[in-house]
Amino acid sequence: MSAPARSRPVAWPRRLVHLLLIALAVVFLVLFLLLPLATVFVEALRQGVGPYLEAIKEPEALSAIHLTLLVAVIAVPMNVLFGVAAAWAMTRFEFRGKALLGALIDLPFSVSPVVSGLVYVLLFGAQGWFGPWLDRHGVKIIFAVPGLVLATIFVTLPFVARELIPLMQAQGSEEEEAARVLGASGWQMFFRVTLPNIRWALLYGVLLCNARAMGEFGAVSVVSGHIRGLTTTMPLEVEMRYNEYEYVGAFAVASLLALLALVTLAVKTLLEWRYGDEIAAHAPGGH
Repeated sequence: MSAPARSRPVAWPRRLVHLLLIALAVVFLVLFLLLPLATVFVEALRQGVGPYLEAIKEPEALSAIHLTLLVAVIAVPMNVLFGVAAAWAMTRFEFRGKALLGALIDLPFSVSPVVSGLVYVLLFGAQGWFGPWLDRHGVKIIFAVPGLVLATIFVTLPFVARELIPLMQAQGSEEEEAARVLGASGWQMFFRVTLPNIRWALLYGVLLCNARAMGEFGAVSVVSGHIRGLTTTMPLEVEMRYNEYEYVGAFAVASLLALLALVTLAVKTLLEWRYGDEIAAHAPGGH
């Protein structure tokens, strides 16, 4: 009886610390996340729904929305293919340069997006290494859609691979080896064994990659040339409208970006709620 009596006074300070930490986290989220996010929608609707819809229906805004979706539709599948291939190579094979490949996958995390955009200008710009050759053959990369796609692929390259590599390392290759012994071809082994085991990590990687692709600013700003209606994505359109004091239009486009982010979060949360047990079973350490 004496031991529990001595432990009771300790519980209150510990509980107080827990409450303080929770309160601190909530205050932090409200001040630095929810309040700015709410401000975007408040400013977008300040003059009413009519001006808000008119700002979105403007040709430049529609062009920016279309271009943002187009770039994401191209860049995300490319990074899915690269991410799966890189994860397979990193977890299923031993080869020279494996550590270098892992470092290169992480390179976009450490390089400023502006620097990555400048690299593409150096390579494919009019005065770049391949610029004169491209110009002679009528190929335009910088200040055109291909440049936006290349810059977006660069900054979003690690997301899918870095979701898959830890999971595939934890799962090992026993099931794939068993399928091979039973006579499964490489494609059968991938689609019937590997893909079902990694599909949730793959989906998370796709969601993160897509969110970053649609919201990327620095790299695409350098390679776009800010040609209104042709090479301006939604983040660039927000900047240009804000600099031109078109606050309603700027916040209207920004609210669409915020909505896309919220939809991504909602899809992720819905999947976790609906398939939580299955996701946990395929996570590292799951059974």
